[in-house]
Amino acid sequence: MKATLLAAAVMAAVSLTAAGLLAAAQETQSSGVKETIKEDAKTAGHAVADASRKVGHEIADTSKKVGHEIAEKTAPARETVKKDSKKAGAAIAHGAKAVGTGVKKGAEKAKDAVTGKSDDSKPGK
Repeated sequence: MKATLLAAAVMAAVSLTAAGLLAAAQETQSSGVKETIKEDAKTAGHAVADASRKVGHEIADTSKKVGHEIAEKTAPARETVKKDSKKAGAAIAHGAKAVGTGVKKGAEKAKDAVTGKSDDSKPGK
């Protein structure tokens, strides 16, 4: 219905504009007719603007309402994803720490095996 109203208003504006152009083409018409057409076109333009504004506000209000409903319905899923992400992050951090500790211990063992004991620790020197 709103779209029909808007379409009708646009058609009225186009019709009045076309009538205005025809009137301008006929110089024999009185200035009173020209003023009437000009005022009618102006009125139709304002009607189209008002109808468009109202429809736009209604669409915005509806979109906002639907957006809030979607956010409300998806809240449990968002919370689940949030908790699972925290668990996954903690598990990855723990695994990385364990790998780092293992690598460090392995490096120390390898260093000790290669280096051996120093000559200063031998008796008699």
